[in-house]
Amino acid sequence: MIERLSHGPASVHGLTEPFALSQQMISKHIAYLVRARIVIKTKRGRESVCTLRPEAIKTVSDWAFNYRRFWEESFDKLDAVINQMKKEELQDDEKHG
Repeated sequence: MIERLSHGPASVHGLTEPFALSQQMISKHIAYLVRARIVIKTKRGRESVCTLRPEAIKTVSDWAFNYRRFWEESFDKLDAVINQMKKEELQDDEKHG
């Protein structure tokens, strides 16, 4: 949905079409995006139109980038520990085997 909105505003009906979800589920999803201030929903006549707020996406992206760096460093450390454990296990097997 966000990918679609990155190309420009779209009606709620237009956002519903590509997904195999009920109108109610799509509306609920849009409501969460509006509440998170990622999307603005406005009325144009009888139609509701959604517009992406790029500045909100940038904020989310910046936040996620910091956590991504944290998790990558953590996984690197975990990798080192696992490799050390495997090395010690092989050495133990060679001594006893």
